[in-house]
Amino acid sequence: MRRAEVLPGKPYPLGATYDGEGINFAVFAEHARKLEVCLFDPSDPSRELRRFPLLETTYHVWHGYVPGLQPGTIYGLRAHGPYEPKRGLRFNPHKLLVDPYARALHGRVDYAPAMYAYKAGDDSDKDADLVMDKRDNAAGVPKAVVLTDDFDWEGDKPPATAWNRSLLYELHVKGFTKLHPAVPESQRGTYAGLAHPAVVEHLTRLGVTAVELLPIHAFVDEHFLVKKGLTNYWGYNTLGFFAPEARYSGSGSRGGQVTEFKQMVKALHRAGIEVILDVVYNHTCEGNHLGPTLSFKGLDCSAYYRLTDKDPRFFQDFTGCGNSWNATHPYALQLVMDSLRYWVEEMHVDGFRFDLATTLGRDRHGYDTRAAFFQMVHQDPVLRRVKLISEPWDVGDFGYQVGNFPVRWSEWNGKYRDTIRRYWKGDDRQAAEIGYRMTGSSDLYALSGRMPTASVNFVTAHDGFTLHDLVTYNEKHNEANLESNRDGANDNHSWNCGVEGETDDAAVNALRAQQQRNFMASLFLSQGVPMLVAGDEMGRTQKGNNNAYCQDNALSWVNWDLNPRQRALLDFTIRLSRLRREQPVLHKRRFFRGSHIWDSELKDLAWFRPDGKEMKKEDWEKPYVRALGFLLGGDAIAALDEQGHRVVGDTLLVLMNAHHEPMTFALPAIEWGADWELLVDTTTAEDCSHAHTPAGGKVQVAGRSVVVLRRPATDL
Repeated sequence: MRRAEVLPGKPYPLGATYDGEGINFAVFAEHARKLEVCLFDPSDPSRELRRFPLLETTYHVWHGYVPGLQPGTIYGLRAHGPYEPKRGLRFNPHKLLVDPYARALHGRVDYAPAMYAYKAGDDSDKDADLVMDKRDNAAGVPKAVVLTDDFDWEGDKPPATAWNRSLLYELHVKGFTKLHPAVPESQRGTYAGLAHPAVVEHLTRLGVTAVELLPIHAFVDEHFLVKKGLTNYWGYNTLGFFAPEARYSGSGSRGGQVTEFKQMVKALHRAGIEVILDVVYNHTCEGNHLGPTLSFKGLDCSAYYRLTDKDPRFFQDFTGCGNSWNATHPYALQLVMDSLRYWVEEMHVDGFRFDLATTLGRDRHGYDTRAAFFQMVHQDPVLRRVKLISEPWDVGDFGYQVGNFPVRWSEWNGKYRDTIRRYWKGDDRQAAEIGYRMTGSSDLYALSGRMPTASVNFVTAHDGFTLHDLVTYNEKHNEANLESNRDGANDNHSWNCGVEGETDDAAVNALRAQQQRNFMASLFLSQGVPMLVAGDEMGRTQKGNNNAYCQDNALSWVNWDLNPRQRALLDFTIRLSRLRREQPVLHKRRFFRGSHIWDSELKDLAWFRPDGKEMKKEDWEKPYVRALGFLLGGDAIAALDEQGHRVVGDTLLVLMNAHHEPMTFALPAIEWGADWELLVDTTTAEDCSHAHTPAGGKVQVAGRSVVVLRRPATDL
């Protein structure tokens, strides 16, 4: 192969950078002895054209500059060094590696035996990984594509929606539009499809302020799924932290995926919708010591991964995915930070939801809110202006850290999810928990200096039952995953009216629909940041599969062909969303004080028993309290706007009854309000507003239902 002219180049920026005259390559590989760049034929990416070494090293970065190379160049890396797994070193120059800083990837992984650095195949040989395999794998490895940044953003600016006015909407790029009838077939399931006007119109009607996209970083289907004819639909198996996944692109994989992603962001921003990425920096697609060698493992295994102290041949696994990212190593941490900044500055995203974020906060001794990762994010001038959301747990020791993330972070509030489910299921001793969760979880966040917006409230997420299935199935039905229904959590928080599965019983279906409205009402009436899962507002079902991570088919895709009951739920959800936007008391920036505010005689928050008396300490401790109400005080005490001005809002009275029988509530006495207007009754999906009840009167709240009443604001 013809050698290319290689100049010393520069050690930064990492990756492949075109400067108008050639390409600079820079790759971190601390323990490597030689680093080569391999160029491939654009017309046949399986054919290697030539390779050249990067002769210079600066601070463990191998670098070189090749004049004349142009954008569109397709390349991979080969790292030479010791193959000594017992020392945590797995260099194998016979394996082509993906550049960790690649901006676009072309091609998919072919799980031929050569994809492993050792002689894979005999599952009974526990020491198989100790012997190097010398077969070349280049034909089956994705190739990096060199790009330029010449996209015209046309003055794009982030919507910068305030946290307290946000409504998050978790969706899968492909699944959300794959069946949408108004999206052209060529765009369905793509970034372009998500930007289609009909899709954007649905989001804006629903009041969505931010889409939270399931992973769009380039990812790999696990070998065990491929052998079953399945795929990793969700995408929590990252290969490239800078490259958008090409399978969601209708514009090709030679850089078209990057342009199409940017066009999507620009279109959503024009509609006032932020883009938040679900990012997976806690582990990679390379698995444990028996997993494939695709990138990081072959470049510097001991730098990028947490290895066990006693035997660095093996990986520490806080994620349940075979490995854990080494956020304690300077270059591994730098990659995460560089990636985050890239997606904000170059791709214009508005925030991140960090999968299994506890792993990133683990130093050598365990989880620490002052871990290096948190400190880097906190001081970063780019990242401190975007939304940061943690999934505050992992599977390691002391991994559940809800309420224990740094001050600038919001969290998926798992305690909120569990409490709301238990309450509507009818479990005992939920009153005190409901009191905290519906009002922003001050017990979790107030002492650390955070506000209600630290709590991202959700009833369902991609992982678990859909809302429809939550009230329809007692048991998971994951048979389609081909794991004998052993996968997925056993969810005992569902409620199904005693009849599991689909049924023609009209009464059962009506009660299930009512329970879905109860969950929706609870979500939109709670302080904090509500998060909906795509399709829940339309009664989407996965037929009882609560772990559809490998189901890239109609089981997971959103069905837009709605029956009357589904349309009614959609309209009901839209009205709840509008109510939340219009009522300042439902999106407060700060916690309630539960006492008299300023010169008003009203409290900003008060809890009531069904007899109209305020809840006392002993009431919260009773095991069978399933009916209770709370008043959110308006009239210039509801909220402060972003400028610190008082916002005059209505006073709302929320009555909740988780009993299976109706309960009669005595409305608060005259000092709490003269006349109450009915806004919401979850026994019906219809608009039931404008009915009036006088203060001190009585309201019957049906079994398992919510009633919301309003007293119009008055100027004080």
